[in-house]
Amino acid sequence: MNIQRRDFLKTSLAASATAALATQAQGASGSSASNREYYELRCYHLKADTRLKANAAQAGLDSYLKNAVIPALGKRGVKNVGAFTEIEVNKNAGTSNPKADSPVWVLIPHATLDSFASVSADLNEDADVKKAGAAYLNLDKGTPPFERLDTWLLRAFKSMPRMEIPAFSKSKVPTRVFEMRTYESFSEEKALRKMAMFDDGEAQVMRDLDMGPLFFGQALAGKNLPHLTYITSGRDLAAHLANWKKFPTAPGWVKMKDDPKYKDTVSKNTPFFLVPTSYSQI
Repeated sequence: MNIQRRDFLKTSLAASATAALATQAQGASGSSASNREYYELRCYHLKADTRLKANAAQAGLDSYLKNAVIPALGKRGVKNVGAFTEIEVNKNAGTSNPKADSPVWVLIPHATLDSFASVSADLNEDADVKKAGAAYLNLDKGTPPFERLDTWLLRAFKSMPRMEIPAFSKSKVPTRVFEMRTYESFSEEKALRKMAMFDDGEAQVMRDLDMGPLFFGQALAGKNLPHLTYITSGRDLAAHLANWKKFPTAPGWVKMKDDPKYKDTVSKNTPFFLVPTSYSQI
């Protein structure tokens, strides 16, 4: 009887250990498979409001980003940094013009949260950044470099865990254009449902229509939560608008759009048309 009990205990302990190891292995595998990027989205507002007496000069910010920030990010292994300004688009005419007093948008991909924290906290302590960005960093109180700086932290969707850069963007086609959209929801649950809609097929529809989606991100921190943000792109404005016109009748979208589980998930859609700066890596 004692032998049977000892054998039973040995067998049970062995089984428990095996199950624990299997669970750890599955967790590690799942973590690797779902290793999603994080995106730091910055908006430098240059138009005078309460802080500035006159609009800030974009040239100073451009120099800081081009010569100090982006090289320092590269040293830290952070690449594919996007920098953009806004344009006004007439969809009917298919034309665009630079937006007066446009902010500068900066998109920084991070492989980990630690990367985001390190860049946010320590980048301007870097000796090379201090040197290359001195003119910008050492402005006095009477001439601040921007009206304000907004920052959002986004987490990549399961359906696109890492940024996907179209060939025309990698080769820096000069006419390339980007459209950033922010979908706000009236509750956290509805925001999650809209995210699920992208993961269940909407993101793939955009890929199939050559809409050049760069990323889809859940906003974890920042203004106007809950919301998601994503960017699509085109070789030029005409191609981008033409691809968006295909979207409403795409079979994959038609099949999903009236599904009750996705009803009323977006309460506000805010679009921004963007063009890259000369130093943008996207």
